Amino acid sequence: MSEWFDFAIEHLPYVLQGIPTTLGLWASAMVIGAALGLVLAWARIYGSRPIYLAATIYVEIFRGTPMLVQMLFIYLGLPEIGIVFDPLTAAIIAIGLNTAAYQAEYFRGAVRSVPVGQMAAARALGMGQFQGFKNIILPQALRRVIPQWSNEAILELKYTSIAYAIGVTEITARAEKIGYETFQFFEVFLLIAAIYVVMTSVVAQVLLFVEKRVSVPGL
Repeated sequence: MSEWFDFAIEHLPYVLQGIPTTLGLWASAMVIGAALGLVLAWARIYGSRPIYLAATIYVEIFRGTPMLVQMLFIYLGLPEIGIVFDPLTAAIIAIGLNTAAYQAEYFRGAVRSVPVGQMAAARALGMGQFQGFKNIILPQALRRVIPQWSNEAILELKYTSIAYAIGVTEITARAEKIGYETFQFFEVFLLIAAIYVVMTSVVAQVLLFVEKRVSVPGL
């Protein structure tokens, strides 16, 4: 065990240089996913039939295909039709589009859990459908969705490791480089596992704190 600690201390600074890339990729993708997920949830609840169908097709495609395939399609497939992204941008887009499909379902479930009479009351007060959604339904739904959204946030933080497959130099890519240089793959990936445990634990605690801060007794 002491040998592993010596190994970890020696290589930890190099691995940690990938933390900003990992966290930047994760945060950017989650913002894209949340924004698009809300739009998709709205479309699947309040949209017309064509809009509902388009949103449903999107959700089913991105939930029904592996994220790695989506990432490779964006990075390697789209250049064939003239759409080119650098590795980091391609990874952000892929993870963002993928998580949007899942977040849409979380948001949709949270909105559905708000009593329907509240929208009717908002309309009776003269609010339009969008106003009622924004001012009455959405604040309650966002509070209700935090536990499910927290799980998604933690999953996506771990899924950022997939980006190494297209050349993003996040912490997994750096660990692989160390492994090939030292042939100590057990040690280096044990180190990476420990780093991910720490990161996901911190994110979980932060989101738990947020959940408790915004919770309303009885809601």
